[in-house]
Amino acid sequence: MIRLAYSLLALASLVTMVAVQMKPAAAQTKPARSATAKSTTTAVVNINTASTAELEALPGVGPKTAALIVEYRQKNGPFKKIEDVMNVRGLGEKNFLKLKEQLTVGVPKSSERAQQ
Repeated sequence: MIRLAYSLLALASLVTMVAVQMKPAAAQTKPARSATAKSTTTAVVNINTASTAELEALPGVGPKTAALIVEYRQKNGPFKKIEDVMNVRGLGEKNFLKLKEQLTVGVPKSSERAQQ
């Protein structure tokens, strides 16, 4: 009976130690997530003029996809509308829907004023 009591006490102590140790670990992961969320770009990118580096800054666009966008643009001319980017191999509707708020094909307003 005493062995059972000691075993239960040891188990309770072990569970308490694990719970205490897990709490700080969870607190450490929260700032890392918010830092990652802050690193995603919210700038609008002109897919007709953007460099591969600018395209790679978009969420879900890696070096290969960025290069394919530039290659498509060089072969087929400028994109007429942002939906045309779905013609690039590897960029389907699902990826486009994630990106569409950050894409443009037009001239930015500040550039239009500078040209006038």
